[in-house]
Amino acid sequence: MRFEELPTPCYVVDEALLEKNLRILSGVMERTGAKIILAQKAFSMYTLYPLIGEYLSGTAASGLYEARLGHEEMGKENHVFSPAYREDQIDEIIRLCDHIIFNSFSQVERYRDKVLAAGKKIGLRINPECSTQVGHDIYNPCAVGSRFGVTIEHFRPEQLDGISGLHFHTLCQQNSDDLAVTLDAIEEKFGPWLSQLEWINFGGGHHITREDYDIPLLEQCIKRMQDKYGLQVYLEPGEAVALNAGYLVTTVLDTMQNGMDIAILDTSASCHMPDVLEMPYRPPLLGSGEPGEKPYTYRLGGPTCLSGDTIGDYSFDQPLKNGDRLVFGDMAIYSMVKNTTFNGMPLPALVVQHKDGDCEVLHEFGYEDFKMRLA
Repeated sequence: MRFEELPTPCYVVDEALLEKNLRILSGVMERTGAKIILAQKAFSMYTLYPLIGEYLSGTAASGLYEARLGHEEMGKENHVFSPAYREDQIDEIIRLCDHIIFNSFSQVERYRDKVLAAGKKIGLRINPECSTQVGHDIYNPCAVGSRFGVTIEHFRPEQLDGISGLHFHTLCQQNSDDLAVTLDAIEEKFGPWLSQLEWINFGGGHHITREDYDIPLLEQCIKRMQDKYGLQVYLEPGEAVALNAGYLVTTVLDTMQNGMDIAILDTSASCHMPDVLEMPYRPPLLGSGEPGEKPYTYRLGGPTCLSGDTIGDYSFDQPLKNGDRLVFGDMAIYSMVKNTTFNGMPLPALVVQHKDGDCEVLHEFGYEDFKMRLA
């Protein structure tokens, strides 16, 4: 199937663009000896896990189901972090994962013996209390009152027995200068104990495949931990793996006027691109301009009952009409993993565009996919 023949709405992941990102990440691994694993919370199209596994070291999970997906579909190193683990799931998690990262010393104490008896590695998430973000506390793990990680006030060196590594995750779509600042805080607070450990996990939020990302500085940060403390370094980016490698294709259903031109699409910000409302941000739209840049400006919105289900204002060379197809960019990450069927909205089809340009529809969703979530 060709791109222009695809059903809408649909998510399309471009295999060639994904592989371009993977080559960049693989280069960092080759030059430094660090291990980079896929954070599945950002991208979980498991059909592409064999390709990703050719370049990366494994997967990172946030709980049992992601841990199982990474184990079954990639089968390489499998790391997991959760703020707290369920008693009825921990045995299965330990079976599936190589690194089990805990959020508190109490969780370590509760499950330490089980993890060590299984020959798996225990990690502890720390909170360096170093915020390098401006605003958006919803994405700031170092915000005051954060539930993520042990602060230095509550760090207990005498309880490190059995813990082989530390994990931190403080970044969100950031460059390596913020990582360097964070490492300064980690060394200042936790430095005395780093040489006692085997590994350190830098977490995610590293926009390594973005054009302006400072890769040499990232590699300096990695080598800093390797050379000074003898640590194996892990990174678990999700966005960087599939950044700018996917699209959301949609169709104009209707146009109307209410103080400005409005177009109703068959896709929804609330259901299909939730980060547009949560972050918030304005996703790129192929062939469009900023409001007023081109002759015809429209506010694009979805068909749900949510008044705020709007994607943004965009301008076009020609008036929009029913049946026009629009293509939003950077829609591989945090889209299919976060979408919903609110209002009974159909989920977008999942598509891979192969290197020869041919598109393969992997899955189409229908009424039963909506109904099965209800009772």
